Amino acid sequence: MSSGTRKNWRPTVLPAAAEATRQLQEWLGSEEYNLNGMECDFRGADLSGGDFSNAWFTDAVLVDVRLVGASFYRADLQSADLTGADLTGADLVRANLDEAVLRSARLDGADMVRASLADVDAAGASFRGTRFLGASLMDTDMRGADLTDAVLDENLFEIKVDDSTVVRGLTGTVFGPITVFSGESSRELADAELEAWIAERGGQVQVIPPRRPPR
Repeated sequence: MSSGTRKNWRPTVLPAAAEATRQLQEWLGSEEYNLNGMECDFRGADLSGGDFSNAWFTDAVLVDVRLVGASFYRADLQSADLTGADLTGADLVRANLDEAVLRSARLDGADMVRASLADVDAAGASFRGTRFLGASLMDTDMRGADLTDAVLDENLFEIKVDDSTVVRGLTGTVFGPITVFSGESSRELADAELEAWIAERGGQVQVIPPRRPPR
């Protein structure tokens, strides 16, 4: 975002915490490209439509924050708490979300191409129509999540699911396996079994073999 474009945008509601508000205001008034929101508490804010490309939100608290249509291109959100946040239509292309908390967050229609979601808690989150093309989902907890009409393409898809995970309309290609939890027990599904599990629930996903490194 250029400084001119940045100055044309203002948060609808500023965070309740003074430090987070100070960081935002200094960034908006500066020539610096990257916002440093590391470890800041943004609760109470509405930052919809903001361009936070390449920003630092490592360990930030964004619980219940409105981020509709915001851009986090290549942003660092590692270990950020986004519980209940509204990221509808957000740009999360190449964003780092490793170890973040997305419990009950809304990411409907978000663009998560080549994003990294390792060790993420996304239980109960909504990913309706989300584009995961090339994203890396490793040990990602999606129990109770809604993946209706989400799109995959050659994704690392080592996720945790249960019977309440919705995969209706889920399409694309993935590298498995997934882990299906039922009560105290769990089982790993890969290849044809994984394809069948998703198909039984209204999705159509092809499991592809891992790429072999060139000799």
